[in-house]
Amino acid sequence: MNILVYFEERAGSIRKPSYEAIEAARSIGATSITAVIVTASAASVLSDTVKRSGVSKIIVVEEARFAHYSSRAAGKAVAEVAKQANADVVIIPATARGKDLAPRVAVRLHAGYVPDVTALAMHEGRLQATHPVYAGKANVTIDVLTPKKVYSTRPNLWKASKEQAESAIVENVTVAFDEKDFAEQTKELVLSQGKLDVAEADIIVTAGRGMKGPENWGLIEGLASAFGAAIGASRAVVDAGWRPHSEQVGQTGKTVSPTLYVAIGVSGAIQHLAGMSSSKTIVAINKDANAPIFGVCDYGIVGDAFEVIPQLTEEVKKIKH
Repeated sequence: MNILVYFEERAGSIRKPSYEAIEAARSIGATSITAVIVTASAASVLSDTVKRSGVSKIIVVEEARFAHYSSRAAGKAVAEVAKQANADVVIIPATARGKDLAPRVAVRLHAGYVPDVTALAMHEGRLQATHPVYAGKANVTIDVLTPKKVYSTRPNLWKASKEQAESAIVENVTVAFDEKDFAEQTKELVLSQGKLDVAEADIIVTAGRGMKGPENWGLIEGLASAFGAAIGASRAVVDAGWRPHSEQVGQTGKTVSPTLYVAIGVSGAIQHLAGMSSSKTIVAINKDANAPIFGVCDYGIVGDAFEVIPQLTEEVKKIKH
């Protein structure tokens, strides 16, 4: 089985979910894995860490116009590399970009596609993927019957190995692009430097309407800072304009799988649970003892968030220091 993993590059570095995708490939017994990088500058992205990330070969498609990402051009590039590498399986991290890219690659390869995969396993010689359904209340096991298969893997479910492997072979491939491929490009405006993305964070502190207003968010930010966590928000909070949509966790926001998820003043509506139910450990703080969130959490505190948060923040700081 030949496996190709997409390495997502942003600002000259490979994003963490790409390394997790390597572990997803290893989970099905893959020993020889090829990676593909689509970039405007190979020199800036091919660090020693990338070369020793555990893949056997890195195929680079370098094109100056990728200084501004184009999903159509990237889809063409990854599909062409998959064909040249004779890849049976293509694994793409289910980041915001990966969710857009993966189906484009599948169409070009005439491949079966399973999005947002939470597990991969071999069963009786067949590759099976686990995919959440019904807002995360159930999982289905899917056999893709087409010769070519594309999967997008949910971030934070596979832990990237920190062991340094042998340096991979680097090969440059030229793809014939035309103007139509770059007719649409994405230009990003970064509003906050160094801000953790909830979709990739290992610890998330999320709050809901129980915080009563945006003026009280300093408590959440203080706790998140103590943990070294990303900040999340419920849909009600985002709809009210208290927090940006980029922080929304849930069915209409982002799906997360952190090691620790702290839900404060969040009732636990099914739409919210759909986005965070795969968290390893869930802690809930709510003054309503009957809130649905207590039905899914590992640890629960029934109490006033405005009293609990300051105490919790101080205890976390003591442990950290």
